[in-house]
Amino acid sequence: MVIRMIAIHAFLQEQFSGNDDFFQLEEIVHGSSIWLFGLRSMIDVPQTIGNLAITIEHMNQPDQAIKHGENESDALVAGILAGRLVIFDAHSGQFRIIEPVSKQLNRAVDAPSSESVIQGAMAAFIEDMYTNVGIVREQFKSGRLKVSISPVGTEKSTSLALLYLDTVANPKLVREIKNHLNAKKQIDIRSLQDVSRILGFGKWNLISKFKITELPEEVAAVLEQGRVVLFVDRMPFALILPNSLWDAFTLGSDRNFPRPIMLSIRAVRLIGAFTTIILPALYVALVAVNPEVLRLQLALSVAQSRDGVPYPAAVETIIMLLLLELVLESSVRLPRSVGPTLTMVGGIILGQAVVAAQLVSNLLIIVLAATTIANSTIVGIQNGYLLRSLKYITVVLAAIFGVLGIFVGVVIICGLLAGESSFGISYVRLPFAKDDAEYE
Repeated sequence: MVIRMIAIHAFLQEQFSGNDDFFQLEEIVHGSSIWLFGLRSMIDVPQTIGNLAITIEHMNQPDQAIKHGENESDALVAGILAGRLVIFDAHSGQFRIIEPVSKQLNRAVDAPSSESVIQGAMAAFIEDMYTNVGIVREQFKSGRLKVSISPVGTEKSTSLALLYLDTVANPKLVREIKNHLNAKKQIDIRSLQDVSRILGFGKWNLISKFKITELPEEVAAVLEQGRVVLFVDRMPFALILPNSLWDAFTLGSDRNFPRPIMLSIRAVRLIGAFTTIILPALYVALVAVNPEVLRLQLALSVAQSRDGVPYPAAVETIIMLLLLELVLESSVRLPRSVGPTLTMVGGIILGQAVVAAQLVSNLLIIVLAATTIANSTIVGIQNGYLLRSLKYITVVLAAIFGVLGIFVGVVIICGLLAGESSFGISYVRLPFAKDDAEYE
């Protein structure tokens, strides 16, 4: 027993060499000598030692003992890295892994930071996966909600929690997702791209295969639709599978409004999406290729606004769109205290300067402002990025074919969206149910 203790002691010292937060302490509890091993950065050592006498009384539980064998050392290292306390009891000669008093490493549940809520619950998900699962369980205080937790990764172990309602979700969909999680457990998760690899999605997909939200109310709504929710530990949001085009126009909190207002809000979002894709292309088509479509007075007004502009309409539009992308991206990277003010002032000054220098027309500035506002009506950050990318297709085709190019671009975009699917569910179909014929 002494030899085993010395061997394990030496192994842990070697395994955690170079980690100054690793501790090993000897304590006397109830007249018996015990050794404690753990990480100070994850364990509140003083409070843990203060509660040690009570903890020792419950150490006779057989599920806490580490059996002597070839996997004993790996189990101890894994327990320490997970923030648990390893205890060696000299009296019984056994190593045990227990839950200590942990340090507070997670922030409190707070209001959402990337999604605005109107007449809805203000709680948002945090980085701790189990806290997020508990928040969802508050929405479903019944046995319908099922939670399946799977650890993945070799060098960086990460837990994933799969949530679904067994009375609504289709068993084939749940089984297929679980198969992907079990088949690729060796992949370390460092970003959502790694999650996509585990789920079998292509790395060059323009359209995201899952919807991202930090709102528990939204998760509750999609679970009732029969979809599946995935939580990744240390990521403060939920991944909803499969994603749907209509998620860009609907929110669960919309139902807190009267039905006519709810439908009106969703109609505005649809109009915003079409405006984002079509309006810049329409400016290029009517100014550069098909000016005869305009009434004479309007055509003269447009020509007057472009008087002195040295670039073709397509070139000035693409340049200003790219410049606007730089402004939007910088507003995300700048600190919150100066970001909105700096980008607003910079945008106003920049817009006035380029017009005064006759580099672009006044009408284009109006078009770009309307496009940016319309793009902001879309639900979800990733959906907004998608629309910002798709509008370049219609702009390029409008510069070549005019108004006909806009229609061609819209057809191409519709085909691109219709061709996307995840786990056999089309991206453009309406929310599905358990008895869907496709899954029978």
